[in-house]
Amino acid sequence: MSEYSPSRMSAARRNAETILKQSQKRQETFRNEQKQATDARMEKTARLRELRLAKEIADAEAAAAAPPPAAKRPKARRSKQT
Repeated sequence: MSEYSPSRMSAARRNAETILKQSQKRQETFRNEQKQATDARMEKTARLRELRLAKEIADAEAAAAAPPPAAKRPKARRSKQT
């Protein structure tokens, strides 16, 4: 028959459960860090988008308020001297 005692089996089981809990805790920590990084990236993107849109609006208003550029006169050409 088997020579394993119940205390050895329960010790092995406790050890395995401890390792499993540690692994699950690391995975949970990793998921939380990933979520925080994703949230921070989304907030940064939204902030930058708002700034870009505000700048585009300000540029459009400035272009509308500015007078149109004066048309350039073409340079007079000289005729060839022969």
